[in-house]
Amino acid sequence: MKIPFESIDWSAIEKTEHRGESGTAYWQTKHYPGLRLRVVEYSKGYLADHWCQKGHLVHCLEGSFDSELQNGNVITLTAGMTYIVSDELSSHRSFSANGVKLLIVDGDFLKSDA
Repeated sequence: MKIPFESIDWSAIEKTEHRGESGTAYWQTKHYPGLRLRVVEYSKGYLADHWCQKGHLVHCLEGSFDSELQNGNVITLTAGMTYIVSDELSSHRSFSANGVKLLIVDGDFLKSDA
């Protein structure tokens, strides 16, 4: 994949709403072949409505959130922290008590067989 130099004005990208088990996630998404970039905001009290097996690179821009792993571990990320996981290597879901803003990158480069 080749991506020419491009700047992204996130304020110009429409937000889509995604309801959680509780709260709401708002996504601004930019797609490229085999790559997805998102700025995601979780409302106060957001809890994802599913366990995710997809790989992500997640960078916390503002606030904090917990990434709950299905094995019972809980990892807390605060502003300036990042986590990365490949596809199908962890079942995880997000919770944010007070809201958070994230930059999330996922795509083919995180496939466990890549």
